[in-house]
Amino acid sequence: MRSHHRPPTRLSACLATREGQEANVRFSPAARVHACCLRGRGSLGAAMAPGHLSVREMREDEKPLVLEMLKAGVKDTENRVALHALTRPPALLLLAAASSGLRFVLASFALALLLPVFLAVAAMKLGLRARWGSLPPPGGLGGPWVAVRSSGDVCGVLALAPGSNAGDGARVTRLSVSRWHRRRGVGRRLLAFAESRARAWAGGMGEPRARLVVPVAVAAWGVAGMLEGCGYQAEGSWGCMGYTLVREFSKDL
Repeated sequence: MRSHHRPPTRLSACLATREGQEANVRFSPAARVHACCLRGRGSLGAAMAPGHLSVREMREDEKPLVLEMLKAGVKDTENRVALHALTRPPALLLLAAASSGLRFVLASFALALLLPVFLAVAAMKLGLRARWGSLPPPGGLGGPWVAVRSSGDVCGVLALAPGSNAGDGARVTRLSVSRWHRRRGVGRRLLAFAESRARAWAGGMGEPRARLVVPVAVAAWGVAGMLEGCGYQAEGSWGCMGYTLVREFSKDL
């Protein structure tokens, strides 16, 4: 019996070519670019996935880099802290009184108005940088420690100190993450390391309980949210003229 199957003719080949062209039309250039972007986004997300993170003691050659990281962390919050402090009613009253007194000395009204504000902001920034923008001396808990990625990049710093009284536990005196590595779990990794060090120190010193206290500037809402998510509770604060500038979060380990 003779087969009815015939080889594809030139007409069928033309139809197939036309269907392919219509498919290319359906996938417009914008759609193809969007698809490429989606594929690129997936590869970029895989490339930006956090790698292995370790915590070790800071080396001497890393001190300049760590100091710059601490100063950058203070700069991120000092303006918000200054704005919060200087907009409280007692501070506004003192600034107004200082401006009124300077008007009898200075010929310029604008200078008399702005000079007290400038001096107050400068004094507050210098105080914050002196307190948090430098490395403390090594204490009874060792350190400072740095968080290091598998690539060798230093992305965070941590320093601890014993509490002033027996039973106060350990205190975090420095905790800063490089702005290029934030929201990648570096702060949580450093916090977990601090808890393990505080627990080991309390056991070695015969402390009745292991406890960790973390001071946080009032304007650092992201750090406060991270601590609350890790089980810390706000228990104390200190400030000026009855207004809170720094809150203290603590956790029994």
